[in-house]
Amino acid sequence: MTNDKYASLKAEVQEIIDLIAAKNAKEANNKLVDVSEQLDDLLDTSDEDEDLIELSKYQVLLNQLYQKIVALNGQV
Repeated sequence: MTNDKYASLKAEVQEIIDLIAAKNAKEANNKLVDVSEQLDDLLDTSDEDEDLIELSKYQVLLNQLYQKIVALNGQV
């Protein structure tokens, strides 16, 4: 997989983090859904173990961000 895909994924995850920091749970959740779908597509088309390992790290991060969004919704 090219580094462009990782750079794009990293930038979009950073957007989610920024939205959470701004306490914008709705937009953060919408962005998280979009990024999760992209990640699923990448996982479906990747064959290399290195790519799968790297993408699984993003899966774990997205799960943690989802928990933060849920907690943020509880505080609103």
